[in-house]
Amino acid sequence: MSDYPHLLSPLDLGFTTLRNRVVMGSMHTGLEDHAKDIDKMAAFFAERARGGVALSVTGGFAPHWRGWLLPFGSEMSRRRHADRHRTVTDAVHEHGGKIALQILHAGRYGYSPFKKGVSSITSPITPFKVSPMSTKEVDRTASDFARSAALAKRAGYDGVEIMGSEGYLINQFLAARTNDRTDRWGGTAEKRMRFPIEVVKRTRELVGEDFIVQYRISLLDLVDDAQTWEETAALATALEAEGVTIFNTGIGWHEARIPTIVTSVPRGAFTWVTAKLRAEVSVPVVASNRINSPEQAEEILARGDADLISMARPLLADADFVAKAASGRADEIITCIACNQACLDHTFRNQRASCILNPRSGHETELVLLPTRTVKRIAVVGAGPAGLAAAVELAGRGHEVELFEALPEIGGQFRLAMQIPGKEDFATTIRYYSVMLDRRGVKVHLGRRATVDDLAGFDEVVIATGVEPRVPTIPGVDHPKVVTYQRLIAERVVAGERVAVLGAGGIGYDVAEFLLHDPHESLEHWMRRWGVTDPAIERGGLTTKVLAPPRRQVTLLQRKTTPFGKSLGKTTGWVHRTTLRDSGVEFVGGVRYDRIDDAGLHVTVGTGDSAQPRVIAVDTIVLCTGQESVRDLVAPLESSGARVHVIGGADVAAELDAKRAIKQATELAARL
Repeated sequence: MSDYPHLLSPLDLGFTTLRNRVVMGSMHTGLEDHAKDIDKMAAFFAERARGGVALSVTGGFAPHWRGWLLPFGSEMSRRRHADRHRTVTDAVHEHGGKIALQILHAGRYGYSPFKKGVSSITSPITPFKVSPMSTKEVDRTASDFARSAALAKRAGYDGVEIMGSEGYLINQFLAARTNDRTDRWGGTAEKRMRFPIEVVKRTRELVGEDFIVQYRISLLDLVDDAQTWEETAALATALEAEGVTIFNTGIGWHEARIPTIVTSVPRGAFTWVTAKLRAEVSVPVVASNRINSPEQAEEILARGDADLISMARPLLADADFVAKAASGRADEIITCIACNQACLDHTFRNQRASCILNPRSGHETELVLLPTRTVKRIAVVGAGPAGLAAAVELAGRGHEVELFEALPEIGGQFRLAMQIPGKEDFATTIRYYSVMLDRRGVKVHLGRRATVDDLAGFDEVVIATGVEPRVPTIPGVDHPKVVTYQRLIAERVVAGERVAVLGAGGIGYDVAEFLLHDPHESLEHWMRRWGVTDPAIERGGLTTKVLAPPRRQVTLLQRKTTPFGKSLGKTTGWVHRTTLRDSGVEFVGGVRYDRIDDAGLHVTVGTGDSAQPRVIAVDTIVLCTGQESVRDLVAPLESSGARVHVIGGADVAAELDAKRAIKQATELAARL
């Protein structure tokens, strides 16, 4: 018997069958935008199909150039576009999977000066003004969607997903905040619904009955002047009548100021609203957002909240997610930690999407890990992210690997990260590496600080000894109230009621959250803190935040005069900044640290004539003032004639850059 009977059961759609309940949700990878990348896109989706995914959905393709996400970006409006995609669909079908093309008109969200939208109301997240469509242009755009779907069928796709959520064009038609039209496409809720209904109606007419028409519907807009639940339910009923096969679900507009997918969002945070939709329609409904394990997916399906599970980033992290779950190897799954660092942060910088934990993702044809022809004895020193990735991948290629770690546990900086409220999922990465070290036969030496003699006789030595906190030169820095971030977290030093955090990079923000919030936040508490409610109560599910009193008085300081949190992730930084503001943190920038004594932290704020001395009375001072590479083994090893490779923080003591460290380790493993 399978451990996941619901997740792995087929779904009969009448004219076709999905082999299980796993959908790879749409994500714009960057491979869609250039014809030269079509083979890479094919390899990307083929690997997911080989790994057992039932239905993959591509990144968004515009039905017309006026709907581009990016200038000259992905588009499906010509036969030549369709014929090129045969490479993709054939590759997926070869491995028993099905694939749908997502049709997405960006509307006012387009990064293009040519964009057309519902109205002239500009987007807060894109720099270009939008031109409103005429009444005839709206009608033609509905037909553009249908023609794009017909071209997808010509290309061999099994279906399409019509993007009706996240604040793109169709969603813009549906909400009063963006639809101020007075013609037949706006003015009342019924008229605002006309556009998506026409899109689906015309699509079904062109593609026939034996073709999946999946509609991604916005269940929670999480913005002002949004849809009511009654409007959403009425829209779903009307779309089902016009021929929708499956409803996929979207949560939040891109401009919403509520996080929906970052790691601090509780797992499965929105399945309750998916269940509300499922009660309104008779076709299958897909649950999405922050679902990253087969156990969780099975539970959602078993309790009837959904019929299918959409996972995009979890299938970037591990293309074999389904195959591992089906074969009793769920503990080998690389679990998505929702960090966004290599996926969405890349997408919003017009870079190719990948995964911090799986650098091969999106680079399947370029970063290849083949069995080695020559087995080597390789020592890896340091069991942080870089060392763990190197050891596991080198052993996976067939090398004999020994791993040395000075501490009694593996994990390095990830073991600190997993203690931060909202980053609990980082523990799953340590679980994965622990399992794979054992499965791939890596000999692990814990609590053993490797010496040059220990490393003699190995063919290659990989130094991944990481970083240690930098202690700045401040008079009184050795005062008892001063502690490094590493000691605070790893040694569980109890901070006082008033805390100064020196350094406002990613570590400083993490430490502030560690000081202010408890881990494992409940969904109910998270919803109150961010102002999320049932859309049947408030339009769009948006309500007033209910903030708890902060646990401590925290002051976050930085030497720089630049905005706080500027170095944080593009798609996650605003969440951290908002969390700290809501928690009453005081931000003090442009400071010089003068001294530390019993009175507290003495600083000078500002420069020149505007400089002001200040004493910040605190009980604890936490140093988050950078890192220094630990490389004491490198020089003596090189002098002994060893073949040494330095990776991760030992190579560059950047701001705890696990993305670079794991990628560097994987690329090294592919070369050796």
